[in-house]
Amino acid sequence: MRTVELGTTGEQVSAVALGAMLLGTRTDDAGGFALLDRFAADGGTFLDTADCYAWWERRGSDGGHSEELLGRWFASRPGSRDRTFLSTKGTAMIRDVDAVWPADGGEPVWPAARERFVGASAPVLRRSLEASLRRLGTDHVDLYHVHVDDRSTPLEETLAELAAFVAEGKVRYVGWSNVRAWRLAEIAQLCRQHGWPAPVAVQQQHTYLQRRAGLRHGSIVDDEQLDFLEAHPEITLVAYSPLLKGLYDAGPAERAQNFMLADYAGAAADRRLATVDAVAAETGATGSQVVLAWLLAQTSPRVVPLVGTTRPDRWQQAVAAVDLALTADQLTRLDAS
Repeated sequence: MRTVELGTTGEQVSAVALGAMLLGTRTDDAGGFALLDRFAADGGTFLDTADCYAWWERRGSDGGHSEELLGRWFASRPGSRDRTFLSTKGTAMIRDVDAVWPADGGEPVWPAARERFVGASAPVLRRSLEASLRRLGTDHVDLYHVHVDDRSTPLEETLAELAAFVAEGKVRYVGWSNVRAWRLAEIAQLCRQHGWPAPVAVQQQHTYLQRRAGLRHGSIVDDEQLDFLEAHPEITLVAYSPLLKGLYDAGPAERAQNFMLADYAGAAADRRLATVDAVAAETGATGSQVVLAWLLAQTSPRVVPLVGTTRPDRWQQAVAAVDLALTADQLTRLDAS
């Protein structure tokens, strides 16, 4: 595994990060530990989770399962915490989580859930971080994200509390997620004005396909945000859902059934998928590996793909993209499609 610099901090992290969202719910300890052991053996260091993961997997739960499993793994593997660049997130826990589950069973009601995020006020952030540290069994996290941008709380309040976390040694770096470019600009200006630690990472949904025209979705990178990040190399783009739940490895019929395609669907997506298929055939790689290799080749902005899985074999398939050397011609064709 090669490493890349996080922003302009000098901090080196693994070029591919592991997303631990479903560890502790869709895995038991044995399964989660097997994945984490494989991740560490492959040279992985950048590990991402959140306090709310994964309440929707277990009715009656507030979340915290992923952090708890990671805490048990750190405790059972001496030295593993020191070798891990640990990222977690706060602000997306759900208030009154029982209210978002239908009385007659079934899946949670996501529109209702999104109206109940606990937010990024100073007291909430303080409680969230302290609870995360307890579950993780550590005295600090390396990167702490505001998970869901909270426009109801003054940015000054949120940023001042994050700065306090850094001053106390409980957080090394701060980041933001699910946020628009204009908000990042406001955050950067306030940090300069007050001398607060500015975000070194932004975690957004980003992949090879380009979002369809007219889409209003603050969590998916758009051209304006790419332009902002190109002009601000001190912020690394951590790309979640880069593989769109297996879209690039699926056939046409399966792709049409993939719910994540809706945000990208159209003639432009068809062209890009055809190019991925062609490059995969040329290289003998999977479509997902081609996409990851393309993301890893990006330098402005720099991108760290965040691969979420519960299976060691899928992690190994993904991380093999680090060694996939796309030719200049292949990169040009991928860019131009």
